[in-house]
Amino acid sequence: MRDTVAAPPLHAASDNAPPARGAARVVGRAAMLALAAALAVAATACRDDATGPSQQLDGKEIFRFDTFGDEAFWTDTLKMNEVIERAVSPRTALSVGLKVDADALPPGILATADLDDPATTVALLKLNAVVGVQAQVDGNDHITRIGITCALCHSTVDNSVAPGIGKRLDGWPNREIDPGLILSLSPALQAPEQQAVLKSWGPGRYDARWNHDGLNGPVYIPPAYGLRGVALETYTGEGPVSYWNAYVAVTQMHGHGTFVDPRTGDDIQQTPDLVTPKLNALREYQLALAVPRPAPGAIDAAAAARGAEVFAGAGGCASCHVGSTLSDAGIRLHAPAETGMEPLHAERSTTKRYRTTPLRGLLTHPPYFHDGSAATLRDVIDHYDAYLHLGLTEQQKRDLEEYLRTL
Repeated sequence: MRDTVAAPPLHAASDNAPPARGAARVVGRAAMLALAAALAVAATACRDDATGPSQQLDGKEIFRFDTFGDEAFWTDTLKMNEVIERAVSPRTALSVGLKVDADALPPGILATADLDDPATTVALLKLNAVVGVQAQVDGNDHITRIGITCALCHSTVDNSVAPGIGKRLDGWPNREIDPGLILSLSPALQAPEQQAVLKSWGPGRYDARWNHDGLNGPVYIPPAYGLRGVALETYTGEGPVSYWNAYVAVTQMHGHGTFVDPRTGDDIQQTPDLVTPKLNALREYQLALAVPRPAPGAIDAAAAARGAEVFAGAGGCASCHVGSTLSDAGIRLHAPAETGMEPLHAERSTTKRYRTTPLRGLLTHPPYFHDGSAATLRDVIDHYDAYLHLGLTEQQKRDLEEYLRTL
């Protein structure tokens, strides 16, 4: 069995240190007692088992709350429970991209909570309010076990309460989460070479191959919506949705399950398998996620109609972005030189090529390309215009951009 435990987990670090705890507290002991009281009331509405899905294997529950048994890694190996209790206040957590589910909070609690106290983070975890993080907290408010779920990287919030706090948006890539910086806090990952890699990734990026080949090449966390009918999920076309879910759950999150692929050198078979029985339900939930649409009135319909003609004609887009998925991934893969893509990520893969990215919901997840080298849709158009010598006019580019915003 390939040993992947010593390397970083997650799916998807910056050099910026988290903000220091402020000298002044938002509230004192009375507010903390009020929060504790709210927790006691809220606990009656919580699930009996906050670390796993219901027996019906509901895909939404799995996506949001199932750790696949990865607490052993996050608690016993990385000791992130100790890090959070000691040093991660809500303000620090928000600064590294963690999100808070407003629907899990008692009304008005944030108005009195001390956002500079790690004890408040523990209270939020006890409320099951931190998106993608599951914790068991004892009667003395100590975190005894902690793990992560798919939602950590593949959900965000709508910021309706405050930046980083709001209603969940499942399937949206969390482009503020800083996985490398979070991992760099672990006492198990303090070697200088590990720290250098982890702090080089930056928000929204993760390297899911570092613990296989030791190279450093993070990519942007992709959306988990718009996948129905897509043949291959990974940027480099290794497999479909459930393949990637299993790969991440077992080799990155370090869940207790099975993942076998001779191409990657993985032969991990663990009993009980807490991953494989849940893959079908998880996939169905992901396939059912709604694709975000532009706000009413946000699109120039006439320009978009002209852009559709550019897409199908002068832009050459429709030669690869085909069918209902707008991807030819089920037909062929592409060498990096075909489209001018950065080659390292492909070279590290089993296919040595890139799949054509599906285009659903493009407007909502910049930057673009696996390495984020195109900050805007216009940058994408300019890249292909130059690399493929398309000769598009300025008007054609503007119209094509408007059309891409509708997908």
